[in-house]
Amino acid sequence: MKPKVLVNVAMSADGKIALSDRTEVKISGEEDFERVHKLRNRVDAILVGIGTVLADDPKLTVKEKYVEEASHPLKVVLDSEGRTPEDAQLFDKGEWLIATTKEVEREGWIRCGERDRVDLDILMEELSERGVEELLVEGGGEVISSFFEEGLVDEFSVFVGSLVIGGKDAPTPVDGEGAEDLEDTVNLKFCSYEEMDDGILLRYEVDSG
Repeated sequence: MKPKVLVNVAMSADGKIALSDRTEVKISGEEDFERVHKLRNRVDAILVGIGTVLADDPKLTVKEKYVEEASHPLKVVLDSEGRTPEDAQLFDKGEWLIATTKEVEREGWIRCGERDRVDLDILMEELSERGVEELLVEGGGEVISSFFEEGLVDEFSVFVGSLVIGGKDAPTPVDGEGAEDLEDTVNLKFCSYEEMDDGILLRYEVDSG
């Protein structure tokens, strides 16, 4: 049985997650930070792509400032070309797993598939065997797009901040090639909303029907 996949992102009111040069922008505030860290503490693993690692060098940990007893879930990175720096902060604390392809061989990494990107079905099987029941996908846009394309997403939560970034080249929560026609779109079921900080949190389930 595959892990339940939760996608969580923050975007501007015009649907952007960073500047055109992919520089990180603070979109949410303390209330949303606390929510995200409590969510991280609940899941078994957190996943990001190599683009996020290179751009932001995230720790992918749970801050005890927001959670009394931090569990520090498994940190997973999609890296098809073996570009994760040896001094990346994600290696500093807790367990990690770098998923790559057969073209890359590194100690402690796993090779998932023969394509030019990680085979998500193989990765999901690997995570399931490691006891991962809930997987939190935090980005970036192309990674999230690939999870939607493969029909792996169960829940989608997006915090919409009160700012406009603009720019046709600025990344969005779901990048990639996108749908070519209406039949390729992903239907969502709206579940709830919550006002927090200077924005709003929207929660959806993927409509599998």
